[in-house]
Amino acid sequence: MGDILSNSPGLAPAPIKGQALNSNYLSFTDATGGGTFAKQYLPELYEAEVERYGNRTIGGFLRMVGAEMPMTSDQVVWSEQNRLHVSYSDVTTGTGAGNLAKLNIDCGVGNPCAIKKNQTIVVQGANGEMTALVDLVNATDGVTGIAVVECKPYTNADFSTGAAGVFGESEAVTVFVYGSEYAKGSPEANGTLTPAFTQYDNKPIILRDEFEVNGSDAAQIGWVEVATEDGASGYLWYLKAESETRLRFEDYMEMSMVEAEKKSGTSTVAVDGSEGLFAAIKDRGQVMDAFSGAGLGSGALADFDKILKQLDKEGSIEENMLFLNRELALDIDDMLASVNGSTQGAAGTGASYGLFNNESEMALNLGFSGFRRGSYDFYKSDWKYLNDASTRGVLGMANPAITAGSTVEGVLVPAGTSTVYDQILGQNIRRPFLHVRYRASETEDRRMKSWITGSVGGAYTSSLDAMKVNFLSERCLCVQGANNFVLFQS
Repeated sequence: MGDILSNSPGLAPAPIKGQALNSNYLSFTDATGGGTFAKQYLPELYEAEVERYGNRTIGGFLRMVGAEMPMTSDQVVWSEQNRLHVSYSDVTTGTGAGNLAKLNIDCGVGNPCAIKKNQTIVVQGANGEMTALVDLVNATDGVTGIAVVECKPYTNADFSTGAAGVFGESEAVTVFVYGSEYAKGSPEANGTLTPAFTQYDNKPIILRDEFEVNGSDAAQIGWVEVATEDGASGYLWYLKAESETRLRFEDYMEMSMVEAEKKSGTSTVAVDGSEGLFAAIKDRGQVMDAFSGAGLGSGALADFDKILKQLDKEGSIEENMLFLNRELALDIDDMLASVNGSTQGAAGTGASYGLFNNESEMALNLGFSGFRRGSYDFYKSDWKYLNDASTRGVLGMANPAITAGSTVEGVLVPAGTSTVYDQILGQNIRRPFLHVRYRASETEDRRMKSWITGSVGGAYTSSLDAMKVNFLSERCLCVQGANNFVLFQS
């Protein structure tokens, strides 16, 4: 396991550009100390590199679930709808016999109470629930943010029934409005509710990188054939280095959108940062334990149903995508397999999950790419970024006993689009829930910008006897409707 945990094997920055070192030139010295070229026989050489790590790039996640759109400003601002109906969960009953028909509702300092006189409410506590008519709503306290709502229950004089009572003093309860009731000839309704929106914003960050090769090395032919993921080929080694720098930068463009954080608190960094996917979900979305780390074997479907219950409380978006690391993906496969296997009965003739017409001569498919539970469809996919040993995959490998709650195991991303009000355009627009905004205008496109300087490789911009390839991007991620996203941690 020692080699697989090496973060960047074969990547060693040289102290002097273009210097010949043992770390960047292959040695022809054999194990006995004798020089290979001091012998009369040449070794059999394999010219092509062995691709021992397969496709090393980890990009593609944002291209699958979102879109990229230009913008011309330093900031992107959007607003999102709030809930339509009125409910409060931070509520306590009154204190003392004379106050057991009163509710203390924490509305927040400066926020008026959204419950009005003559509205009908449901009050629920640990021991039961009651319906009541609102008789008086006092103004929200300017110091504590508490509004006192006086009620008249329909089935009792106050919120207690008998000696024990349904609700005790200072008991935590939940309240929601279900309607209103007025007496004959009553005056007009008591005030109006004005909808408000919640505003969010994000700022783009500037990513930069460069590659440089001197003129002599650019003209040096090598005996190892170049092989890179983007199709670079030939025997010029600098082509490989330039190609890998470009691939690495493209991955950084996506990884930054996933991991970025805004500057806050006592940070002394000189830049503002940006809100990435993980930060947005932690701040505005749903964060769930990855099923207690105990796996999703037989009987664990009830654990997954907790996700459905949470989705019901939010946008109830029917189609969702799961991007998971290897461990959680296999746990879900085992969960689905155990449920499917239980439908066969005691006399089942073999495994049926994956393919339902399995035969003894067929290859058994032990994985699931999608499933439906309740009214929701889930499409499951492995996320290479969480598995790769040189990105987030290295965290679990390097420290199997990593602290609970700190390892990302996957994300749930809603499919489709959301309608939001764009402050720049001044109108409602439809956007994917997850999308990238990059800086661009008619004369400048900073989505993925590259240029060559120096006097080598076709560029004649300076007297520098080298070719310098520059890479730049300016972008940010917009996570709209983050309450519909789920981040799984273990």
